[in-house]
Amino acid sequence: MSNKKLIILGIITICMVAWAIVQATFSNRTRSSIETSAYLVQGLDPSNINSISLGTGDKEVTLKRAGNRFVVVNKDNYPAESAEVNNLISTCMDIKVEELFTDNPSNHEDLGVTEDKAGSVIKFFKQNSELLVGVIIGKGKGQGSGTFVRLIPGNKVYVTLDRPWIKDQVMNYVNNNVVTVDRQNIESVTVTSSNETYTLKSENDGKGVILENLPPGKKLKANDSKNVFAALNNLKFEDVKKSSAAEAELVFDKKYICNLKDSTVYTIKIAQKDDKAYITCHTDYTDKTPVTKEQGIIETEEELKKKEAKLLAQEKVQKTSARHKNRIYEIAENDAKNLTKQLSELFEEEIKEVPEEK
Repeated sequence: MSNKKLIILGIITICMVAWAIVQATFSNRTRSSIETSAYLVQGLDPSNINSISLGTGDKEVTLKRAGNRFVVVNKDNYPAESAEVNNLISTCMDIKVEELFTDNPSNHEDLGVTEDKAGSVIKFFKQNSELLVGVIIGKGKGQGSGTFVRLIPGNKVYVTLDRPWIKDQVMNYVNNNVVTVDRQNIESVTVTSSNETYTLKSENDGKGVILENLPPGKKLKANDSKNVFAALNNLKFEDVKKSSAAEAELVFDKKYICNLKDSTVYTIKIAQKDDKAYITCHTDYTDKTPVTKEQGIIETEEELKKKEAKLLAQEKVQKTSARHKNRIYEIAENDAKNLTKQLSELFEEEIKEVPEEK
């Protein structure tokens, strides 16, 4: 074999060995990365969390433990949605990292893991406001789905296996539903303003609406009357504050009373100022007869179901009253219109058919 061929074979052999080394190195690195992946947040006991902060500066959201649940400090300690708080904690504890990228603070700003440059900043605090642990989520790595994250306190920046998605808006942690009433359960609705009062009632098993004392020659507008009658179907608020902080400057001169067939009564008071509408919500259960069990009397299944339904309704009223106590809600303009519609807007001239001349 000529020297030229030997040289060529030698080069090929060297290249093959080099490629094998590269493959082995890459294979080992990948396997090592997967094997060494770990949870970013370790040893965090949720029961030790007294407060949580999301974001920084004017946009910071603060959740604080109050008894066995959290409240939203930014909204005058309005009850926080427990499911969303639990989801936030779980999301942070489920962050898995694949590799240490850097521990040099001079790289933090470029990676978006400084508090002023971060996509998300989450901090968990103890009872004495001491930081338990914090997570700063920065920029995406650029390839794949990994994201730069930094555990605080500390300078180490890791790359995550998946991008963590954090809800960091204050309304993400508030149940903004004031009340939801199925119109089939409504017996009557009374709307009162400074100059008039009218009542709408249910008819045809909840499918229709009639107006008490409908003026002669008038007929009820179907859509408008139904909108008023079902105004508490999924009524939501856009903002909330304590009564003491706002009621002095608001005049609640309109009222919407919704009577349900099960003796539940919702009373909504409405105030309007600067093109905005505000409400308070009071709930009552008018059937004050106690639910009792008499000795020696066997009750039918129907009677037991009625008692159970009454107890459930009473419990719902108590919970609703506690949540709305001393609260003022800002609601959407369209919802306010349905709660305060004038009587004259509900009917129109009745058109009588003129018989044809024969």
